[in-house]
Amino acid sequence: MGATAITLAASVAIQNAVVVWAGAPDYGDPIKEVLAFHAEHRVAVTIAVGLEALNLPLLLGFLTGLHGLVARRGRAGADWSRLAVAAGATLSAVFALYAVLWNGVVLSAGELAEPSPEFELTWQLHAAAFALALPALGATLIGAALAAHASQLTPPWQRLLAVAGGGLLLAAGAANLAIADGSGLLFVGMPGYAAWLVWLLATGVRLVRARTADRPDGVSTSDEQGFEHLLVGEPPQQRQLAQLGGHDPHLGSDIRERQPPVADQVGEPPVHPVGAAADLHPRQ
Repeated sequence: MGATAITLAASVAIQNAVVVWAGAPDYGDPIKEVLAFHAEHRVAVTIAVGLEALNLPLLLGFLTGLHGLVARRGRAGADWSRLAVAAGATLSAVFALYAVLWNGVVLSAGELAEPSPEFELTWQLHAAAFALALPALGATLIGAALAAHASQLTPPWQRLLAVAGGGLLLAAGAANLAIADGSGLLFVGMPGYAAWLVWLLATGVRLVRARTADRPDGVSTSDEQGFEHLLVGEPPQQRQLAQLGGHDPHLGSDIRERQPPVADQVGEPPVHPVGAAADLHPRQ
């Protein structure tokens, strides 16, 4: 799960780096500049949309894994983890719509010499989808961070970072209509977007380190049950032996019993527990 979080953070960072490097227009730029960019930088948009297809399963996999880990560690944070999973599913759906609309913008730009009303509408819907993704991302960040902190998986500073960043994302998402029309209010949520990446990376590194430190030599990474016993601190074999010894009133007493000495140094041979009764009739 920690590796999934690190991979997701790296994928999102690369996706944004590609878009920024290509000089993508803002949602408030003139529509002619938007058309020119997408006509000339189809490869950059193809990479960004392709990474979005990778980000969706990574996001859902991380959130469901976090929910399972929180549930195994107790009830603390279970409600917050359920919120994170629900918000993450919503975020995935909105980002899928965002990517589909971006595909439509790129495909239309290759066939147009001048912006058409349909092209401008598709671009505005693409902006609106991104604006609606911000509050879903904020709820995902807050829910996941509070669940992880309640389960003692992350330090307090990560909770503060997530709550502050998630609040900015929620505030920016409330202005989704203005953002779709090109408003600069979109940049209110950008610090929250950066906080999401920092929280993901820090949480992933912490989980990987904790798993590596708690696993002794010879334990397989796929042995989830054995790893859970290590977290509890009680090996399953020792626990079973302890329970067996606690329920058997004769275990240990037979070891301490000894035959008393017999005169003339003659002692009776020890009785075998099975062989002594094997030749006797049940009524004898």
